[in-house]
Amino acid sequence: MTRILGIETSCDETSAAVLSGSDDNVQQDSLVILSQDVHRVFGGVVPEIASRAHLTSIVPVVERAVEEAKTSLDDIDAIAVTHTPGLVGALLVGVSYGKALAFSRDIPLLGIHHMEGHLFAAALEHKDAVPPFTALLISGGHTLLLDVEAWGRYRLLGATRDDAAGEAFDKVAKLLGLPYPGGRYVEQLAREGDSHRFHFGRPMLRKNAVPGDKDYYDFSFSGLKTAVLNAVRASRDLESDKADIARGFQDSLIETLVEKTHRAANAFSRERVVLGGGVACNRTLADAMRARLAPDGITVFTPTPRLATDNAAMIARAGFFRFERGERAGLDLNAYASCPIPGLVAA
Repeated sequence: MTRILGIETSCDETSAAVLSGSDDNVQQDSLVILSQDVHRVFGGVVPEIASRAHLTSIVPVVERAVEEAKTSLDDIDAIAVTHTPGLVGALLVGVSYGKALAFSRDIPLLGIHHMEGHLFAAALEHKDAVPPFTALLISGGHTLLLDVEAWGRYRLLGATRDDAAGEAFDKVAKLLGLPYPGGRYVEQLAREGDSHRFHFGRPMLRKNAVPGDKDYYDFSFSGLKTAVLNAVRASRDLESDKADIARGFQDSLIETLVEKTHRAANAFSRERVVLGGGVACNRTLADAMRARLAPDGITVFTPTPRLATDNAAMIARAGFFRFERGERAGLDLNAYASCPIPGLVAA
């Protein structure tokens, strides 16, 4: 049995986890996530504050994860740490600590791509959330649509050309006077809204689009965000209108995500769709995705909120795959703000 320690510090969560098992039969022995709520004061993540918070938290978080797993560092077979993408200062804390710990204990080290971790998250809870499948990764920094032939073989079909879905939620929340991070507050407010009062266009979702068009799988949410801004400015009673605006915005964004995913799943004859990333916590999105894909016999898998957010369990799970392939990172492992997902194949 293999036991892997995962470390995640790509943004504003300091997280560590221990997983044990082999192949796709992996169990989560522990997961510790320490969120930095201080960023709510600023309405967004402040990179310097995030880095300093990771510095003070990383040691106790890792120690707690090892303790909760009822094991010790002597029994750890490998350390998997997020090294890209993310805030470089935040990533460097995890990478530096992971390298030092691996060197001091003579434990193999693995550098993990954060978005590949999100691909594995649902598999920790759903044994059937394994390739082949269509994946929609949606977070504050990314919106990616992939066809996953097998673990380690990823076909990038589409991505956002500007704002990520999570960023759009946060910006709209700010326009409506809602707290940060805004996704769950917008969803909560939208439940009270009238779907007919504010209709926003569905960005890059042309009815006459055909496979091969440059925008067939891509996303763009900057125009939708601007449309919401204009609706807010035009409102004579924002307090009365904001639930309807939130509903109109969310309906537009969700329909766009669902239809693009539907296109991809049918184009590659996939019977499974996996959602990952913080926006996968949106129950309205998950329900809409299932309603749209169920008639085609497609099953939709979503991780629970704890595994949808940035967490070390998904990093350790991706680490299992990389470790069993014989991959290892050297002590020259570095942090990068942006990097392609390893294993990309031609679209």
